[in-house]
Amino acid sequence: MALIVQKFGGTSVGTVERIQAVADKVKGFREQGHDIVVVVSAMSGETNRLIGLANEIQARPTPREMDVLVSTGEQVTIALLSMALNERGCPARSYTGGQVRIRTDSTHTKARIKKIDEEHMRSDLAEGRVVVVAGFQGMDEAGNITTLGRGGSDTTAVALAAALKADECQIYTDVDGVYTTDPRVVDNARRLPRITFEEMLEMASLGSKVLQIRSVEFAGKYNVPLRVLHSFQEGPGTLITFEEDNEMEDPLISGIAFNRDEAKLTVKGVPDIPGVASKILGPISRANIEVDMIIQNVSEDKTTDFTFTVHRNDFDHSLEVLEATAKELGATQVVGDNKIAKVSIVGVGMRSHAGVASAMFDALAREGINIQVISTSEIKVSVVIAEKYLELAVRALHSAFELDKITGEPE
Repeated sequence: MALIVQKFGGTSVGTVERIQAVADKVKGFREQGHDIVVVVSAMSGETNRLIGLANEIQARPTPREMDVLVSTGEQVTIALLSMALNERGCPARSYTGGQVRIRTDSTHTKARIKKIDEEHMRSDLAEGRVVVVAGFQGMDEAGNITTLGRGGSDTTAVALAAALKADECQIYTDVDGVYTTDPRVVDNARRLPRITFEEMLEMASLGSKVLQIRSVEFAGKYNVPLRVLHSFQEGPGTLITFEEDNEMEDPLISGIAFNRDEAKLTVKGVPDIPGVASKILGPISRANIEVDMIIQNVSEDKTTDFTFTVHRNDFDHSLEVLEATAKELGATQVVGDNKIAKVSIVGVGMRSHAGVASAMFDALAREGINIQVISTSEIKVSVVIAEKYLELAVRALHSAFELDKITGEPE
């Protein structure tokens, strides 16, 4: 018998029929003797519908009222799922984020969880009930409804699992696990039986959309075992854990992540003096633009070319900011490219094996793909390339590192 927190996303509860299917699945776990807490999102498309209504009323909706509005989507789902469970003879009780006492800060639309009072949940579990909790929401100290930002239901589930010291947190979604890369790009991409928190964090931050990065950070911080599973298909999924798979020397690489939403900017001919990086990136930061990769080259004439990448949506704004900065610094030119992509290889095996980066570069060179920027960490290597070569690069790397040969199931 285990205590399990299960999270079902909007697609999983998108219709009454799917809510009925979720109820059947949850009842099955309960009949096995497990204690179950279920976290659900709003029905698929509902949050977007509510946001659309708000935008018809206000061009910039008031954040507090926005939270009051969009939190109603999950309230519908928890009630319907609890009804479906009770109808099946499986006692259940629903709670909003405030009712289950998920306390957050007061940053509306993107609040962070401060503490959780699990007393109500433990009482219900002890009486044999399934606890159904609205994801994505909480309440601040003043009693205001807050929401955790897009994808916040994953974070809710992990936070509840941490508070309850659950044996496992299961994230049900429309994929059956974490893959070596996007199967839409590589036909023979393989489901990973397990992956470490470090690798999953890198994959999530580098473009993998399977899990919200905040939920992975939370799970890693509180050592909550995570498992990604398919809502409508049976299978072991992917286990995300601190434990590395010591049974195999390989694979060196666990996966390949990529991001098309990149843009590159370069300030050329900047005087090479102390503090120049701060003078370039300071105005970018004050414009609330996040910088990703950075590279700086120094030439013999004591000038430097300073290059960095941003999200593609920030490209035009970044160019405007840089033009003004370049004039102040006496730089010769500002150039940009919003037709680039970032490709990354990720794996804890890099720690103990040399030559991974060179193998990556060799594989790209064989396909005639030029590398524009390189960034590394202990368990990842990222490169910026022309966007038109993205899928070719991913397929070449997937083959070079033999990721199609990954097999096995988690324990």
